[in-house]
Amino acid sequence: MYDTEIEQIRSKKPRMAICYDFDKTLSPDDMQTFTLIPSLGMDNTTFWKESNDLAVQNLMDKNLAWMQKLVVESKAKRKKLNREYFHAVGKNIKLYKGVQGWFERINKYGDQHGIEIQHYIISSGLKELLEGTSIAHEFKRIYASSYLYDADDVAEWPAQAVNYTNKTQYIFRIAKGIFEEYDERVNDSFSNAQLYIPYENIVYVGDSATDIPCMRLVKSKGGYAIGVFDPEKNNRKRVYQLFNDGRINFYAPADYSARSNLSKYMKQIINEIAAREAIKTEQAVMDIPAGAYKVYINTEEMKKMFLKEIPEREKKKLDKGLKDLKELIEGNID
Repeated sequence: MYDTEIEQIRSKKPRMAICYDFDKTLSPDDMQTFTLIPSLGMDNTTFWKESNDLAVQNLMDKNLAWMQKLVVESKAKRKKLNREYFHAVGKNIKLYKGVQGWFERINKYGDQHGIEIQHYIISSGLKELLEGTSIAHEFKRIYASSYLYDADDVAEWPAQAVNYTNKTQYIFRIAKGIFEEYDERVNDSFSNAQLYIPYENIVYVGDSATDIPCMRLVKSKGGYAIGVFDPEKNNRKRVYQLFNDGRINFYAPADYSARSNLSKYMKQIINEIAAREAIKTEQAVMDIPAGAYKVYINTEEMKKMFLKEIPEREKKKLDKGLKDLKELIEGNID
């Protein structure tokens, strides 16, 4: 008698989110330093010194400072900072080994275990550069710093500046399904049942101390954090510290190929999420008759409490309703 409800429960595919930093996480390079700044004919060392000085002198967010300086410098050099230019530069961003095939492999593994996997970028870098990369289409959302453009599609002012502290808002947006940056409903309270993706089904992958707020948030809510490091440099100081401080569950080289440790750990996480979701599904199925029994018992108790005050006609209706409800409950409950 509960076939329809049970079918609906069993057919619902649980979601999982994998959130990535970008620089030194998916790419071995810093996207501004190794692509954008040189493309404008600027010296990296000079640019960052002047940008950081601008931030200090004006009590300014460092991300806003470099974004504003790019606009000023590009105008001085008579180069247009438009989306087309950013996308073209983004095509040259290098990726770690295995990144190209990572998403298809992980999505397939998730599908085999009954899990829908969604990928997100949460980066302090430039969104327009990331949109030009060969993997941009793999992400449901790219959260990163971005520009406001004038009528000629030329960057004139920062629209979003993402830094290591405000990165955490995007974890809440992903969990709640409130994706637009301007949508203030992200501050609303959500029950676990209302979440678009449960926090415990979120994985954050990052490489440095700037990822700590996101790692800590995800891990504190039952999710997973993975620290990665450059396989060639093999400098593990950061990940050792993050692991010792309890910030991450795993650490691995930033090697996204099929047989890498990173792939192994991600599959273990998917296995655990799949097992947990299978248990939740069975509990939801059992909740149908158990919930009906709870309603029946509570109504019986209310009837006894107010029996003398219930008119005879209403009492008959209540008795019939209780009888019908009892027949819907599987098994003997007497």
